[in-house]
Amino acid sequence: MNRRLAIACAVFAILLAGLWLIAPGDDPMPPPGKATAALSAPDRIARGAYLARAGDCQACHTTRGGQPYAGGRALQTPFGNVFAPNITSDRETGIGAWSADEFWRALHNGKSRDGRLLYPAFPYTNYTNVSRDDADALYAYFQTVPAVKQASLPHEVRFPYNLQASLWVWRSLYFRPAVYREDTGQSAQWNRGAYLVQGLGHCNACHSTRNVLGASSDRMSGGLITMLGWYAPSLTSDGEAGLGDWDTAHLAQLLKTGVSPRATVFGPMAEVVRESLQHLSDDDVQAMAMYLKTLPHAGGKAKPYERMESPEAQAFINLGSEVYLKHCVQCHGFGGKGLPPAYPPLNGNRALLMEEAANPIRIVLNGGFAPATAGNPRPYGMPPFAHVLSDTEVAAVVSYIRAAWNNNAPPINGNDVDRYRRVPLD
Repeated sequence: MNRRLAIACAVFAILLAGLWLIAPGDDPMPPPGKATAALSAPDRIARGAYLARAGDCQACHTTRGGQPYAGGRALQTPFGNVFAPNITSDRETGIGAWSADEFWRALHNGKSRDGRLLYPAFPYTNYTNVSRDDADALYAYFQTVPAVKQASLPHEVRFPYNLQASLWVWRSLYFRPAVYREDTGQSAQWNRGAYLVQGLGHCNACHSTRNVLGASSDRMSGGLITMLGWYAPSLTSDGEAGLGDWDTAHLAQLLKTGVSPRATVFGPMAEVVRESLQHLSDDDVQAMAMYLKTLPHAGGKAKPYERMESPEAQAFINLGSEVYLKHCVQCHGFGGKGLPPAYPPLNGNRALLMEEAANPIRIVLNGGFAPATAGNPRPYGMPPFAHVLSDTEVAAVVSYIRAAWNNNAPPINGNDVDRYRRVPLD
């Protein structure tokens, strides 16, 4: 037994030594950004406020009904809750005493002022792309955010994920600090879009699958936001939300207003549009749309589904048809064509046909609400039916619309609905 323990310890030591060799070091501290330093103080602050919008910083660093940027919101992860810190200008509990260098190190290297490693729930894996100029503008803005004296809450992360050593191992495997480098083979507009999408926009944080240790890829291949109970569809696959055949103007319209002739955003994406994207300049939104259009195309048409013909299966679909005729047909029509953009079409709607049915289940249960934006100031919304329909009825109507008309996706069951009914609304 002692020999086995000695061998195990030796293997562990070798593993740690190997990880130490590949562990990312801090990038050298660059000098303050010249472009930002050349701006007047008001312009520098305005630039930082704009960039804070682009990063949707307030969404995570503000509790519902709380003071802006005062922290306290729980970011739920499979490893426990990570609480967003206070980033107001308060010198004791916020970041008012931080220097611009310390702020840049947090964004770029994922390290706090005291050298602690930050949890990647703060998406420094994306923010590392942010230039020193933009980091300095953000710093200037946050130093003007009204101070709120509110101590940051301690994280509630399970062992061993609560150890700095575990973060060190994670970073060794999945993180390398690197400022965005322009692709000289692409246009300035494309590079601007790539910079925003890969950096402050941190789009792959939702639109990519995460592995068992919570690391995401940059392939935008879609992923279930487990703790929120929503699915962020693939932006490369035609079987989901692939953008290859989209008109760039329609995609830019969707990002800016939340609605377009092709689609309407709901769920977490509606919050992103309302709080962040609608406030960006038309040029920046166009640049993002242009870049997203060039993501590698993965094809991926929906797989054909062979429908079951048993009496039980037919009775289940018939129940769904009855629910649809009672609650849905007035808006979406007998043929499922809807009246876009107010009432989205259901016939051929990719959001309904994906293998993962989380989104249509959540919309039937909790309602579907497009964001109120300057370009769509009076959005139409779908009411919730959680208080009206049972799990079986929700499963039946979702299964019906996934199989009606020209649709051909597999059914769901009441257990699927129960799982998402129990996800807390946030």
